[in-house]
Amino acid sequence: MSLRRLGFLSAALLTAAALTACSAEPVEADDPKPSATGTTTAPSGAPGGAPDKGGLALADAIRKIPVAEEKRTGYARDSFKHWVDEDDDGCPTRQEVLLAEAVTAPEQGARCTISGGSWLSYYDEAEVTDAKKLDIDHMVPLAEAWDSGARDWTPERREAYANDLDAERSLVAVTAKTNRSKADRDPAQWMPPAQSATCTYLVDWTATKLRWNLSADETEHAALLELAEPCADSTVDYEPAL
Repeated sequence: MSLRRLGFLSAALLTAAALTACSAEPVEADDPKPSATGTTTAPSGAPGGAPDKGGLALADAIRKIPVAEEKRTGYARDSFKHWVDEDDDGCPTRQEVLLAEAVTAPEQGARCTISGGSWLSYYDEAEVTDAKKLDIDHMVPLAEAWDSGARDWTPERREAYANDLDAERSLVAVTAKTNRSKADRDPAQWMPPAQSATCTYLVDWTATKLRWNLSADETEHAALLELAEPCADSTVDYEPAL
């Protein structure tokens, strides 16, 4: 089981135990939407959550991203094998993310089928109660990753990137509408429609680029720094991918 899944499951079990002990009445969860400064009531590292304290200031982290020309030559989506069942537990990557990020836990059936449950798409602040209406977004899209350095990786490393469950910021469940609006565009070309998502999205994007040692072209790099100006309190934590 992935570190991401274990972390979310542990948090969910603790929350359930606390609610059972305190009250039988329904309890409304804290609003997990990020604020304009990137702070939030959501757990650190959760989609829409603030990064842990002690990381790099967002602007400093952006400056650590190598600046280089992007090259699309040779890209094909199937160069990144994705939605694999890496730990052989019957749940491919898509289902793992859905289970981990559910606000209300869904029922899990045979072959990791999912029914019920609810999710918060932080890109547009939409609550979703049908998993079929969610896409799993690669924070840095596969084509953008290719342009930014993944073209030189082995197929095995590209597969690891496309199914990265060991970093909570690499993959996120969002509405299909926003994911398809984003497509393969970087923050110079597209940002989430919810203003509350701005700082969190920049943190997530930057952390993913640094984790995988991906570059940014000059236009993207300049846009990241400009967009990050209102996010002075936001910080970035990441672990380099092995």
